[in-house]
Amino acid sequence: MSSVRPLLLRLHFYAGVLIGPFLMIAALSGAAYAISPQIEKIVYAGLLTPADPDAPAVPLAQQVAAAEQVTTVSGLAAVRPAPDGGTTRVIFDDGTFAESYRHAVFVDPGTGAVLGQATVYGTTGAMPLRSWIDELHRSLHLGDVGRYYSELAASWLWVVTLGGLAMWVMRSRSTRAALVIDRGATGRARSRTWHGVLGIWAAVGFLGISATGLTWSQLAGENVTELRSQLDWSTPAVSTTVAQAAAVTGGEHSGHGGGVVTTPSTVDLSTIDQVLAAARSADVDSDQVEISPPSGEGRTWVVTEIHRAYPTSVDVAAVDPTSFEVTDVVRFGDYPFMAKMARWGVDLHMGTMFGLVNQLALVALALVLAGMIVLGYRMWWQRGGRRSILGTPPPRGSWLRLPAWLIAVGVPAVFALAWFMPLFGIPLLAFLAVDVVAGALRARRPA
Repeated sequence: MSSVRPLLLRLHFYAGVLIGPFLMIAALSGAAYAISPQIEKIVYAGLLTPADPDAPAVPLAQQVAAAEQVTTVSGLAAVRPAPDGGTTRVIFDDGTFAESYRHAVFVDPGTGAVLGQATVYGTTGAMPLRSWIDELHRSLHLGDVGRYYSELAASWLWVVTLGGLAMWVMRSRSTRAALVIDRGATGRARSRTWHGVLGIWAAVGFLGISATGLTWSQLAGENVTELRSQLDWSTPAVSTTVAQAAAVTGGEHSGHGGGVVTTPSTVDLSTIDQVLAAARSADVDSDQVEISPPSGEGRTWVVTEIHRAYPTSVDVAAVDPTSFEVTDVVRFGDYPFMAKMARWGVDLHMGTMFGLVNQLALVALALVLAGMIVLGYRMWWQRGGRRSILGTPPPRGSWLRLPAWLIAVGVPAVFALAWFMPLFGIPLLAFLAVDVVAGALRARRPA
């Protein structure tokens, strides 16, 4: 392993110096997003809090009708009945909104009174402030081009984590030395011990954030989606075709047969309470659901659980718009294992899976990462960064000392990773170019 350490040190050095700023932005904006739900509840209390949380709810159809009378956006897209202590959201989308953004009218479930309107984002229904923070974290408000910054950070976080972890373990004389701060260290050694110990304690969290962040990135995310499809790891979808079938009673998929039952061209919203009751009879009964009207002739209503806290509750039911029979159900328990892992990974990354504990853990990880980046630059400065933008990098040519078998295995593996994660591969080529240029410049200096 001693032959590998110089190469890891050099890669870790370049990644830390050049990728560090992107990781810092992602860490601080991620910490802000993690605590944004609490801020949101305060800022938008007038829309999110009913006058009397304990008052019995008026019929959902009445709430929808009230929202339709005042909405500034046409095209009913979905209805989210009020969760415990919350308000009902009647959601509209006329096709002019950016992806995942919709317009919501907030209704007091106890009185049926409209409380206001706002643009909301995604499955979490993020309000404008949280959506703004989310866009900052995801794309720096620069659109699709800006998303490359966060993908770059996610593509390299696992590299610097694993490389740093390996070097720290190899350097440490004992388990205690690897896990405990050396309080007697001074200067650069003090910076290094804090950097290393913080990193080894936070490594699992960093790897999890990196992996889950890549799943919805621009370039690598497409490859992840394709891989999941090829391996049959995709999330199953409910059938929304109306069919003459027995109602689902045990939570299993119904047997579809017979002819297609046509639905009226205009959706009868007055039946929405019956639709919700039918879904609840099939155990799609979380207090957080989204009800989507039929998308066209011969289509069903769709009731989807959107509860993201553990235990995960994301079952989906299709309901016939005329007979109110549940024609199909997809249970989270029936998801392929990797589809479940993807769901849990996203919810952990967003801080919704374990509520406040999850949020605080994400904030702690983000602040540790930010602190480690500061310590890394401090070590760079102490190593010679004050004299050169690249400081004094580790010795060149370390890859030549690697065992032949490791080169034979490692080079194809690196190429495969670079293809799967382009924003790992492209910067790696840039690092090599910088390294070559820096070496050439040093060679020209007089002795």
